[in-house]
Amino acid sequence: MVRPRSGKMIAGVCAAVAGRFGIPKALVRIGFVLFGLFGVGELVYIALWILIPKER
Repeated sequence: MVRPRSGKMIAGVCAAVAGRFGIPKALVRIGFVLFGLFGVGELVYIALWILIPKER
């Protein structure tokens, strides 16, 4: 799993997760927003931003 250089909005985390599991990027983004309402989405997003390498 790698963060793409194109097709991303902020860091490419949602695009990477969507590509890995074969689901639409919009659905992953909505999921992160909903989890963000409970206070965990931001932490998970930042952790994945650090852990998932950028595409070469």
